[in-house]
Amino acid sequence: MTAANTSFQIILDATEVLIQEKGCRQTTLQDIIRSTGLSKGAIYHYVSGKDELLGLVLKSRVEKMNARFTEVVTSPNTSGLDDPLRLISEGMLQSTNHQDVTNKIFIYLLSQMDNPKVAAMVQDAYKFTLETCTRWIDVGKMHKVIPAEVHSAKVAETLVMFMYGMRVQNTIMQEPSQMTVQDLIAFMTRSLG
Repeated sequence: MTAANTSFQIILDATEVLIQEKGCRQTTLQDIIRSTGLSKGAIYHYVSGKDELLGLVLKSRVEKMNARFTEVVTSPNTSGLDDPLRLISEGMLQSTNHQDVTNKIFIYLLSQMDNPKVAAMVQDAYKFTLETCTRWIDVGKMHKVIPAEVHSAKVAETLVMFMYGMRVQNTIMQEPSQMTVQDLIAFMTRSLG
C-alpha cells in the first residue's frame, strides 16, 4: 500500500469511527482532521467535503466486500454458490443493520438528495454497487454455478433493491432484520435459479 493509499485509508477508518460515535450530522471535517492528525490540505487532497467523503466510505465498503468475494470465489476450496452467497448474505445483514456505519451514511445521504452534488454521489455509489453485484453474477455464470440464461443486470438490480429496502426497513424499525443468513441465501438462490 502506498503512502497516499495509507493516508486515504486512515481518513476512511477515522470517518467510520467518528460516524459511529457522533453520527453523520454531528461529525465535521475538523473532527476528521483532529482524529487523523492529517492537515486540512491532506484531507482536501482526497475529497471536496464531508458528503463526498461519506460517499467514498460507502464505496470503500463495497470494494472490501468485492475483495473478500474474489478471495472466496478463487479459493481452491470453494465449489458452488454456498460460500459466496454466505459471504454476500453476511455482508448484507451487517450493512443493513440500523447501527452499521454504512447504513447511517446511506440514510443521511438520502436525506441530502436535494443537493445536486450529493444526489450525483449517491447515484454513483448506487451504480458502483449495482455494477459490482452484476460482476459477481457474471463470475458465477463463468464458473457455471449460475445458469447462463440468468440476466445478470436485472437480477443484480433486484438484489440491490432488496438490500436498500432492508436498509430503510431496519432504520424505520430501529432493530436488525428478522432475516437470517439462511433466509438471504435462499432468496438469492431463487433469484439466481
